[in-house]
Amino acid sequence: MKKHLFTSLVFLFVLSGLNSKAHAAEDDVIKVVYHADYAEPRRVSAMITSINNMVTTYQNDLVEYDVRIVFISHGIRFLTNDKLKGTPFAEDRALAESRSSLMQRLAGLQEVQGVKLELCDITRQAIRLEREKLMPNVKLVRSGVVRIAELQHNGFAYLKVE
Repeated sequence: MKKHLFTSLVFLFVLSGLNSKAHAAEDDVIKVVYHADYAEPRRVSAMITSINNMVTTYQNDLVEYDVRIVFISHGIRFLTNDKLKGTPFAEDRALAESRSSLMQRLAGLQEVQGVKLELCDITRQAIRLEREKLMPNVKLVRSGVVRIAELQHNGFAYLKVE
């Protein structure tokens, strides 16, 4: 009886170890969400640099990652070439001078580094911007703040460039 109990306990211990390894494999993915709601091109540039440095480090270390940028409010300015005249997000001189470069860098993060770009659809709808005027492959989410909360609930670290 003792031998059977011991064998059962060893089996359960091994099984729980395998189960924790399966969870560890899921948890080995580094998950980060950046919150982009600012109007200043220099902050977007700093964020892009930060993300590029992060994912390059992960790639060099062979670490899996899931990095997302959730754009809310003024962040919409960097996902479209539309001048957004008549909206609170209208193009100013700083944006006109840097938009093309910033959009190219964001596209590079997306296409080369696998960073996901997500936009608050409440913001887009509020200014009546057509989906077709957004950069390719930008995912619309119902609410940007809700999306950030969901991602944090699912283990994403929250970062915001100041």
